[in-house]
Amino acid sequence: MKTQNHRLIIFSGPSCVGKSPLAKALARFYSELHQNMKPLVLYNSRAARPGEVDGTDYHFRTREEIESLKSNNQFVVMEVRGDLQALDLGELSKTLSENDVLFEGNPFVGRVLQTHEALKEIERLSVFMSPLSADEISFLQSTKPSVSIPDFVTDVMRRKLLRRTKKQKGELALPDLENIEKRASSAFRELQDAHHSQHIIPNHNGEDSENWDAFYYPVGDARKSLLAFVALLKGQDSPYAEKWEENFIK
Repeated sequence: MKTQNHRLIIFSGPSCVGKSPLAKALARFYSELHQNMKPLVLYNSRAARPGEVDGTDYHFRTREEIESLKSNNQFVVMEVRGDLQALDLGELSKTLSENDVLFEGNPFVGRVLQTHEALKEIERLSVFMSPLSADEISFLQSTKPSVSIPDFVTDVMRRKLLRRTKKQKGELALPDLENIEKRASSAFRELQDAHHSQHIIPNHNGEDSENWDAFYYPVGDARKSLLAFVALLKGQDSPYAEKWEENFIK
């Protein structure tokens, strides 16, 4: 892919950590920044969630349809938490020729966007949203008796995912619980790879939190996360953003 005049902004983090409400808050309160970015819309084999729109949130296709894209060099096909997702390189190149592009989603896809050979000439800004801060992780790793960080992170995300899914669906079925467990269980591994991102934004207000929109303006960590993301988009430092070293999380 040839060098473009615009940036690819890679905003990733565990499922339900708060990426989507931040993106919505950005559009609402910083429209001048948001209007200069177009979303990167991937292909996805999973069913749409309540409120999701085909062609806006994802291009929802069958698993077989996305499998068939593997033979097309125009697409990058990825296994993501049991679902198949695909990136259309041609569509991305066309959009980058006109606007900045925002990817908001899974860290495994984010890592592909950071490392794929076809994107090496593209200017990229990578931001990871974490459910825990560096200070909290350091504390938990130093406690006696010791705390299992994988179990702790899984439990934190399981609770967020349960609250979100109950809000969306009311009664939960077995497939819902299995999906929640799959997503929660992958969060620790995703945090281990967070150091690949240029910036990490800690945020305790996940998608289950009313701090994003119940009071019109974001409050609490929702507000801090939004301010941090805005500063990074503007090329500024933020007191709410962190940088993590490799092997920081054990």
